[in-house]
Amino acid sequence: MGALIFFVKIGEEGKIELPELREFTGRKAEIVILPPKDEDIEDLIMASESSLDFWDNPIDDEVWNEV
Repeated sequence: MGALIFFVKIGEEGKIELPELREFTGRKAEIVILPPKDEDIEDLIMASESSLDFWDNPIDDEVWNEV
């Protein structure tokens, strides 16, 4: 299942309304609350994502596959 992204406003009572997702009935889902990008965490998110390139290294893969 691919990721679904919804931009919602948290209501006065702290509740979030999402659209109906009938095609996913019975499946488990993980809900992650992120502040909007304009709250100066975009650089932190970009830094955490950029470090993943370290693991995409075919030479390293080949060496570790031989171990």
